[in-house]
Amino acid sequence: MHIQTQKLRKLSAIALAVSGLIACSPATQTTAPTSDTAQSVQAQSESERLAAYFEQTFQDDLKRSPTFQSYLGIKWDYDKWGDESDAFADESIAIAKKRLQEISQFDISKLSEQEQMSVRLFKLGIERDLENDKYRHHTYIVHQFRAAHTSVPSFLINIHRVTSVDDANAYIARLNNVPGNFDQVIEQMQIREALGVFPPKWAYDQMIEASQNVISGMPFDDSDKPSTLLKDFSDKVDALNLPENEASALKEQAKTALLTSVKPAYEKLMAAFAHQKTVSPEGDGVWRLPDGDKWYQNRLNWFTTTDLTADEVHQIGLDNVERIHNAMRDIMKQVEFDGTLQEFFEFMRTDKQFYYPNTDEGRERYLAEATAAIDTMREALPAYFGLTPKAPMIVKRVEAFREKSAGKAFYQNPAQDGSRPGIYYANLYDMNAMPTYQMEALAYHEGIPGHHMQRAIALELDGIPQFQKFLSFTAYTEGWGLYTEELAKDMGFYQDPYSDFGRLAMELWRACRLVVDTGIHAKKWSREEAIAYLIANTPNPEYDAVKAIERYIAMPGQATAYMIGKLKIMELREAAKATLGDNFSYAQFHDVVLKDGPVPLSVLEEKVHQWVESKS
Repeated sequence: MHIQTQKLRKLSAIALAVSGLIACSPATQTTAPTSDTAQSVQAQSESERLAAYFEQTFQDDLKRSPTFQSYLGIKWDYDKWGDESDAFADESIAIAKKRLQEISQFDISKLSEQEQMSVRLFKLGIERDLENDKYRHHTYIVHQFRAAHTSVPSFLINIHRVTSVDDANAYIARLNNVPGNFDQVIEQMQIREALGVFPPKWAYDQMIEASQNVISGMPFDDSDKPSTLLKDFSDKVDALNLPENEASALKEQAKTALLTSVKPAYEKLMAAFAHQKTVSPEGDGVWRLPDGDKWYQNRLNWFTTTDLTADEVHQIGLDNVERIHNAMRDIMKQVEFDGTLQEFFEFMRTDKQFYYPNTDEGRERYLAEATAAIDTMREALPAYFGLTPKAPMIVKRVEAFREKSAGKAFYQNPAQDGSRPGIYYANLYDMNAMPTYQMEALAYHEGIPGHHMQRAIALELDGIPQFQKFLSFTAYTEGWGLYTEELAKDMGFYQDPYSDFGRLAMELWRACRLVVDTGIHAKKWSREEAIAYLIANTPNPEYDAVKAIERYIAMPGQATAYMIGKLKIMELREAAKATLGDNFSYAQFHDVVLKDGPVPLSVLEEKVHQWVESKS
């Protein structure tokens, strides 16, 4: 369940931004290259011209995003945050339109098939962003899952590495630059307020609470426990092994920045949250916003990479809920459960055998066993994959400051330069929301062979330009994650019928998403109606249902990508198996799916058909 990123809003050829994206160029590079125009690119062939153009546009985008630089391990603007202003967005659109003209000047007939694919994806990425810009101010600049109030500390903790005194000073500078960043966010909130665009009222309380968590502890109050950011900074400075007086001076500067910059910035942002709560209109879905129906169709188009309507997505969801319910009844027979499906759901929700204690020991056990499941899966990969990632992967608990508002699980890409592993984050705030029978499927989805395989491989691919590795096609990315949950069954996993039920439960969750997401945003379901649907139709606990529905409200359309993508990948695989028979190879099929990085489902279908034809 990557949300990707997820911030991570401008992840394309226009302005590559943040959201689950990660490192690439050497961290020692501290000076940005000078910019050349497309006209100045000198190359001996069309292929070389194209490669130079792609590299130049990628570097130009990189120079415009300090946060993306940091994700890539580059320290050009290591003391700065990204630009949230409309002026920056206008400039991005002007650049995009110019590039659309420039890319059309290349002679496609002189390019290889792979290069033609890159040109196609480059143009498509721009066209998608231009279409999105029509609804620039419909996107919630703040919501309870991802916004500046949590992205700032998360970024500093997870992305801002400190390997020198200069890095520590840059960290302090970023703390001092939080007010400017938050002022831009507040300005964007005000623009949306004038247009009538707000997240629902209840979301503001969660944002205020999460903000307060960041400015709790030393030096913000009399607590003996350091705040999240002070602890992070202190730990990073201690790891430098500096003379005590030098380390102490840096920590004092950080404390000053936290008190004089970070605290007032958060207080100002919380005041803006409190104000908007009073004026946000009643209701939950985007139907309550101006042109909400058109924006929701835009969101469905973006996330599914299809032209499916809300009604069509809703019906696909209902059909698959029924299919999976029937498969679950087969599990009930295997375990000899006597009762209705809903009674079985209640048994799975409440029986103690499926839950670890809500203690540190229970959480450590969960992390250890999830890691072991991934390690076992890793040993089975060679029979099913040709391409495999070099980057390592770890399992990590979501940090305390954001675990209450964060999703159930998500993945963060590794660094291209090897400085950071891929990370499967498990949210262990409430162990009753993390049943052991779902552990296998969740680990396969977020880790191996799911997101880590797809994303790490994309970052490591040779022969494709950098921009292509960071394009956002959620149906492909999340469809792959969900597909691998079922692939694991084909590989012989889920020997325990309860674990196989867990796999079905997670697929059911994604089928229900099609129903509730469209229900909320197109059919005017309330938050409470959507929660009730999940509780009635899945084995997940009420807490799970509440957090999920709140996420779907905050990120309209995103949740539909998983099942739509998975169904397409399965359809393509089964069609290939039917056509090729004994000539079908899982490894070759998966390599075809993964070898070009993220693509729309229509392009994926073309790729698989071409492969099947070449093998027939």
